[in-house]
Amino acid sequence: MELVEVKDLQVHFPIRSGILKRITGYVKAVDGVSFTIEAGQTYGLVGESGSGKTTTGRAIIGLNEITGGQVLFNGHDLTKGRTRENPRVYKEVQMIFQDPYSSLNPKKRVLDIIAEPLRNFKKLTPDEEKREVQALMDFVRLSPEAVYKYPHEFSGGQRQRIGIARAIALKPKLIIADEPVSALDVSVQAQILNFMQDIQKELNLTYLFISHDLGIIRHICDKIGIMYKGRYVEEGTTDDIFNHPQHIYTKRLLSAIPDTNPRMRDELLLKRQQIREEYDQLADVYFDKSGLAHPLTAISATHLVAVAKGGK
Repeated sequence: MELVEVKDLQVHFPIRSGILKRITGYVKAVDGVSFTIEAGQTYGLVGESGSGKTTTGRAIIGLNEITGGQVLFNGHDLTKGRTRENPRVYKEVQMIFQDPYSSLNPKKRVLDIIAEPLRNFKKLTPDEEKREVQALMDFVRLSPEAVYKYPHEFSGGQRQRIGIARAIALKPKLIIADEPVSALDVSVQAQILNFMQDIQKELNLTYLFISHDLGIIRHICDKIGIMYKGRYVEEGTTDDIFNHPQHIYTKRLLSAIPDTNPRMRDELLLKRQQIREEYDQLADVYFDKSGLAHPLTAISATHLVAVAKGGK
């Protein structure tokens, strides 16, 4: 069952210049992106900085204005009315932000931070609110007695757990995780990722997992979309993307993953050289004259790739 359906999503930001700040053009941060996420699935959105993956996630939850297209969540069109007219729908969509240091208000106690969504949607007495927040703290494996502390009194991993507690407070169906572990130490990353997988099963959550780290994406995701300059270049299952990559950009991303085995160094260098030669010979197959990806074409039931008609 499709929980999320994104159809031809466009997010364009105006470029203003001159004394009168007239609009002279647009930055097409997201330019015609379409995908679906099944209930209970972890969908990975991958791309380099500036590819439009974070803008896509923020547009779905309503933090960025949509220029065109549709976002359907559980049958509801989120592009009509946005958050003010669909509060119950947006209660079921929450976000975990990239930086646990800046996403938590340093002037507020943990009690107030986690209770914020509860105050927006529930009418609880102070005692009921405290008990619910303490239960959430215990659920994310933090001391319930720490609710009166401030964010600076916690480590990076603990702060991200507080962010997760805030995200699951309203029992959402979809969580958009925007680079949730990129600001953490490697050992802490593994703990947070494993914890997110545990609560996904326990709470029946669906994830849109945004990241530039292909190692993490491979570990946690069922289906993957690769973005470049606001467009999709490839989409498929984890096996499709990692074992049968078709687009040159996907191949370049995969070849950039470092190999800790020094014996594989020469083989990796040779692979990168072959990919560079393929791009030089077939660039027009993968990109149009303006350097943007072609429309996606299905090459199997689960695998789509952006190539010119008649290419590959």
